[in-house]
Amino acid sequence: MRIDRATRIIVLAGAMAGISCDEKLSSIAGPTPNLEPTLSSIEREIFNTTDSRGRQACTNCHTDAGGRVPPVGMVLLPGRAYDFIVNVAARGKPGAIRIIPGDPENSYLVHKIEGRPDIAGLRMPRSGPPYLTDGQILIIRRWIELGARRD
Repeated sequence: MRIDRATRIIVLAGAMAGISCDEKLSSIAGPTPNLEPTLSSIEREIFNTTDSRGRQACTNCHTDAGGRVPPVGMVLLPGRAYDFIVNVAARGKPGAIRIIPGDPENSYLVHKIEGRPDIAGLRMPRSGPPYLTDGQILIIRRWIELGARRD
């Protein structure tokens, strides 16, 4: 399902209001009820885990284990992902930065997981659907908005 920018902003505002009121994020996280807007949670619940809907773990492809060369040189293994995604130029999309702290709208990783028309290649995960849910994406966007800290 493709949602337009205005709808995404309204949903994001509503979700952020809930987050700021200390409501459980599980109400928007869908198949990853323990997902929080922190890198460690995103690594554990998104990058390294196949979720209950069958969306494949990102590390099924984005790993260098066993001498594998990861797609676009991006490793998403625990403790290493940050150095491959935050303030790093995207390969295949000149001028794009994978994650710009504080700026989810211009972070290319967000474009890739949302499947925007400006991306090079395919929407991620490449094995999808299922793709990340709108709630999972909102939480990733929130982590970026909060400064994309290494936490």
